[in-house]
Amino acid sequence: QVQLVESGGRLVEAGGSLRLSCAASGSSISTYAMAWFRQPPRKEREFVSALTWNGASIVYADSVKGRFTISRDNDKRMVYLEMNNLKPEDAALYYCAAQEKTDAALMTIYDYDYWGRGTQVTVSS
Repeated sequence: QVQLVESGGRLVEAGGSLRLSCAASGSSISTYAMAWFRQPPRKEREFVSALTWNGASIVYADSVKGRFTISRDNDKRMVYLEMNNLKPEDAALYYCAAQEKTDAALMTIYDYDYWGRGTQVTVSS
């Protein structure tokens, strides 16, 4: 069992940068695939990025490719999402997710058993 808590969300101007963090507790994340999803207002939750337990495989949604970077530090039980050149359409509640017993960077909400409660990112133009 693992518990996840996101942090770092705030108001930022378009074109700015932000770093989100996901802190895990209750279990090591060294055997878990990790991911970020986001849910804009009045829209469905959507995939952002994922990486395998050792970071060997990393995937990004087309909408954030080249602007966002996912990373992890298993010793510190932390996962990060560096967001650059933020756009108004990036505004959303950002969720951290985890799934054990997989070697794949999974991309749908149904692939993940463990979720944080989200951190809010607001982008002004």
